[in-house]
Amino acid sequence: MTDTIDYPQLMHNAMRDLMANLLRTVGAAGHMPGEHHFFICFDTTHPGVDIAPWLRERYPEEMTIVIQHWFDNLVVLDDRFSITLNFNDTPEPLVIPLDAIKTFVDPTVEFGLRFDDDDNDSDNERGDDAPESPMMTINEDDTPKGDAEVISLDNFRK
Repeated sequence: MTDTIDYPQLMHNAMRDLMANLLRTVGAAGHMPGEHHFFICFDTTHPGVDIAPWLRERYPEEMTIVIQHWFDNLVVLDDRFSITLNFNDTPEPLVIPLDAIKTFVDPTVEFGLRFDDDDNDSDNERGDDAPESPMMTINEDDTPKGDAEVISLDNFRK
């Protein structure tokens, strides 16, 4: 046991659990409640990510999926989730480890989470010694409009 409690890591674990529970609830229902929809950005190079080769080629580093109107086979395990989404009228199964997720956003209620890699230097680049909170601020003007599609989450990043 260490001499300090790692609150930032505990917070990130709790937020990942919250996200997994939200996905489990949606998966059990088979549809999104009301107007809710999720934007999930993940690292396509993370071990355990399983996506079609053409998607990996198109998104070699990161990809954002939208869970909204149509999805199938949403199954959440302790360390990953799988889902089938429609890309250009072609259903594609995806497997995404929870640790691969960079951001999780539900713009309907202005809720967002950001998960920074422990290995990156983003905190040092900002000049902060304190870890950043996983909570994000979402402005209504930043939310994309229209049908579900793969998007960049640059609008959501600070």
